[in-house]
Amino acid sequence: MIEKGKISASQMSVMMYHAIIATGILFIPKTVFDAAQQDIWISPLWAFPLGLLSVYIAYKLHKLYPDDTIMQYSEHILGVFFGKVIGFILLLLLYTSISVMVWQYGEFVVSEFLPHTPKYVVIGMMILLCAFAVHGGLEVIGRLSEMVFPVFFLLFLVIVVLLLPDIEIKRMLPVMENGIMPSVKGSLALYTWFAQFGIIYFFFPYLTNREKGMKWGGISVLAVTITLVLTNIIVILVFGRVTGNFTAPLMSAARYISIAEFLSHLEAIVMAIWIAGTFIKICVFYYALVLGTAQWFNLSNYRSLVLPTGFLIGVFAIQAFLNSAEASEHFHEVSHGLTDTLVYGLIIPMFLLSIAYIRKMKIFKQKGREKK
Repeated sequence: MIEKGKISASQMSVMMYHAIIATGILFIPKTVFDAAQQDIWISPLWAFPLGLLSVYIAYKLHKLYPDDTIMQYSEHILGVFFGKVIGFILLLLLYTSISVMVWQYGEFVVSEFLPHTPKYVVIGMMILLCAFAVHGGLEVIGRLSEMVFPVFFLLFLVIVVLLLPDIEIKRMLPVMENGIMPSVKGSLALYTWFAQFGIIYFFFPYLTNREKGMKWGGISVLAVTITLVLTNIIVILVFGRVTGNFTAPLMSAARYISIAEFLSHLEAIVMAIWIAGTFIKICVFYYALVLGTAQWFNLSNYRSLVLPTGFLIGVFAIQAFLNSAEASEHFHEVSHGLTDTLVYGLIIPMFLLSIAYIRKMKIFKQKGREKK
């Protein structure tokens, strides 16, 4: 194997939790509110099966090819040429996806906290920091995710508890005022995030306890769903029908916190949560991209690709969008259509699994005829 390190299924679960929820807790409420209104807290429940499906398909492929990632077993399933084509498409989609993540990180940090700092400096520092982690290997990323998780979760709970004095139950009423469809439409915007669970196919071969991969993958999907439900409930209880006016409602809600006139303006805590989670998120996708690229080129080591790949990510990220208005239009369009994450997280793995089973059935029938 090109990767010698191993992680546990629980570490993989925590990594995937950060990979989905890091950006989700800030930007999902506004995105979902446009369709679901006060029912935004229901939408993650409808998206939950998609996350499970992505993990299940990746796990079934892993059971068929236990020592390979998608870059390798796509060649076994489709042949070398078409396998390389699928691998190349996956890499392009991953480059696009991670570049948008990094742009989003840089744009938000500069606009909210460091307005006088050039965006390329903010982006460059994050990519360099992630490059050190990725160069260290999968075990390093796994341990970092375990270290970050308690801090991430504790600070998140602190924000939730401190917002309780500002909530009003009537702001989320009436529930399902216009029936079930608004919340279902809101869940469509969540598919972009939940389909990202498909990237788990890069990590199954490196688990120390592979038999628990599906279980911990499902736990990660459940944890993400619960976190999003809780986030959306808090946001809608604080802002009600004006939630859609805020780009990052949870960040804006933290600014409303005021206890005893000395504990206030705690948006820095939300920023700490978000940066910690985003660091792990970028590391996870960065690692998958570097590993996949090395496997596509049949290299014996992926570490030589870490810095060149990071440079390309930084260049693509800086050029991703001209301004925030263009980015907002892009996110609105992709949240209600076929996104790159749906393609590499669900559609391609589902296609490969279907072909793999068809080939398996043909081989089984052929063996049956030979015995006769």
